[in-house]
Amino acid sequence: MPTKKLLSLLAAGLLLLTPLGAQAEITFDGTVVAGDAVSVTAPFGGTVSSVSVKAGSEIALGDAICVLETTKVYAPTAGTVCGLFGQPGDAVETITQRYGAVLYLSPAEKYTISASINKAYNSSETRYVTIGETVYISCTADGKHTATGVITGAEGTNYTVETTSGELLMEETVAIYRSADLDSESRLGQGTVSRTAETPVTGSGSILRIHVSEGEQVERGQLLFETVTGGLDGLYATGNEIVSQVSGIVAQLNASVGATVNKGDTLLTVYPRENLQVEISVNEYDLAEIAQGDTVQLNFTWDEDAAETVTGTVDMISHVSSSESGEAVYKAYVSFDPPDQTRLGMTVMVTAGSQE
Repeated sequence: MPTKKLLSLLAAGLLLLTPLGAQAEITFDGTVVAGDAVSVTAPFGGTVSSVSVKAGSEIALGDAICVLETTKVYAPTAGTVCGLFGQPGDAVETITQRYGAVLYLSPAEKYTISASINKAYNSSETRYVTIGETVYISCTADGKHTATGVITGAEGTNYTVETTSGELLMEETVAIYRSADLDSESRLGQGTVSRTAETPVTGSGSILRIHVSEGEQVERGQLLFETVTGGLDGLYATGNEIVSQVSGIVAQLNASVGATVNKGDTLLTVYPRENLQVEISVNEYDLAEIAQGDTVQLNFTWDEDAAETVTGTVDMISHVSSSESGEAVYKAYVSFDPPDQTRLGMTVMVTAGSQE
């Protein structure tokens, strides 16, 4: 009897033995594989100072990925914060274009004197001043207004004094002395009192944190604000620690300590747990026993007692074969709710057609 005819008769006999409405049970060897990966990108740029994850590790929503260094802006001089125009989330360049600076410092030395040696005592010593030396000041009208100052600039016969103490009147003329006794032989010249300008403080990038408030007195070198590279899109950042926006398995880590990242760069890719699937190979002669949409049972190899049976659904059976040992084989994928112990590459026995 021809082989094909014999196989047909055997198949017909099996169908007669199978109860109506029942589907023959069939098993497949499967492997846990990843679905589509999700990229986690940098919300702003900077230099990576620390990394908290590794490729292959599991990460949860909100877990730390890495920390990016910020650019810290310090007070160039002592003074009082005034004109605090920048806020967290603002682009420094935009604020600077509009207001001239992120903030201003009103100096403790509130008077500046533009002076010259033209009225100095006629000696070589009094016709030469040095930046940084302390001088003593008195108004020329009646000597009632006095102050102490420091020479902050000198060019040719002109020099500048900023007061460190005392009270003067705006626009009044004052004499400047090297001696606290204000004796004429120590007179270095005279000048006109004006208001000391506020010091503008700016930077670059986007403001991450502001560490001072309007009206606060600060010392030279005190931290004023921190910035990061790239725009924050008008949003407030919670800090320079970057956290994951997705849960799953870290497929690839692109961040490393010391590396520079820009806004939008991919820090890592994650396989979400809900996207995990079981991949099986279906021989062409088994295609009649399994179909897309079928409910199947999954038993993990690690669970020797099969204490936990997971239900899955056949999402897709490929229409393109991959030849294995000369036989046509079709890849199929089963979606399921992964138990906590599930890892990529685990082996699974998939049972189909067990329903009555």
